[in-house]
Amino acid sequence: MEASNDTSLLYTFLLAEKSVRGVLLDGTILIQEMQTRHGLDPLETLILGQALLVTALMASTLKGHDEIGLRIDGSGAVKGLVAEATATGEVRGYLKRVPIPLAPPLQSLRLDKSFNETELLNTLNILWGDGFLTVTRYQEEGGQPFSSRVTLQSGNIGSEVMRYYLLSEQISTAIHLQIVFDPQGQVAGAGGLLLQAMPGASPTIFAALEQKTQTLLSLGQALADGQEVSPWLNEQFAPFLPAILEERPVRLQCRCDEKQTRRLLLHLPLADLEEMCDHGPFPVEVSCHFCNAHYLFDQKALTELCQEKRSFT
Repeated sequence: MEASNDTSLLYTFLLAEKSVRGVLLDGTILIQEMQTRHGLDPLETLILGQALLVTALMASTLKGHDEIGLRIDGSGAVKGLVAEATATGEVRGYLKRVPIPLAPPLQSLRLDKSFNETELLNTLNILWGDGFLTVTRYQEEGGQPFSSRVTLQSGNIGSEVMRYYLLSEQISTAIHLQIVFDPQGQVAGAGGLLLQAMPGASPTIFAALEQKTQTLLSLGQALADGQEVSPWLNEQFAPFLPAILEERPVRLQCRCDEKQTRRLLLHLPLADLEEMCDHGPFPVEVSCHFCNAHYLFDQKALTELCQEKRSFT
């Protein structure tokens, strides 16, 4: 790939005489790091990984330091997830339940390149259950965040985001996501593709492109096999004359730190802080949902927090 050894790359391009906007993400490094940092098995990696890929693709339309958040809440075993991405290429997210409990009939599910896609989608549909997908946009200059949501119709995160764009923003969108695993259950390749019709685009041409994404040779497998992005894109979409405009890095990045974690502890009731200070166990460990970083607070630090809390209560 053209990507560096330590950064995933996102490519923006145009198709069909500039009537269709495209975004392609080589997210292998991003999803590999996510799997390692959160210590996830393949099923959890697949679900959260697809959410991070599609959120990074959605964020490519943002400007400045705007952000976008994707939240899925369901009644099934997954429970839900949160994924966030910024216009500057920072991505983070977490699952609400790890590990995801599987009933015995689902234990044989294969997630390597030999898996049955219909079986996979049926499984994910069951694991999500009834629920909602919510997209929230945060503007750099502040103001009230704007949110919109759609009901879950399947276990396919890409399809749910396509429905969101159609229903909430009236934008025809096609999405292709895939994560491929090696025999040991580690991420071997991960990629995402988003196509959107520009104003005045031919419905017939976009319908052909949408059909193409449904029959597309796996981007994830192509990346796992070491194929380069530009030749792959030109080969797969040759009739639509793809033209790459730019590339930019995308990385797993969390904004948590010890100072922020300390501020969060200060929001706890004083009685809870005093309980921790008196009984521990020490050091008290606070973990970040988004990146699984661990912050340790000894008894002295908790005593100082209690004193600070008392000073403004």
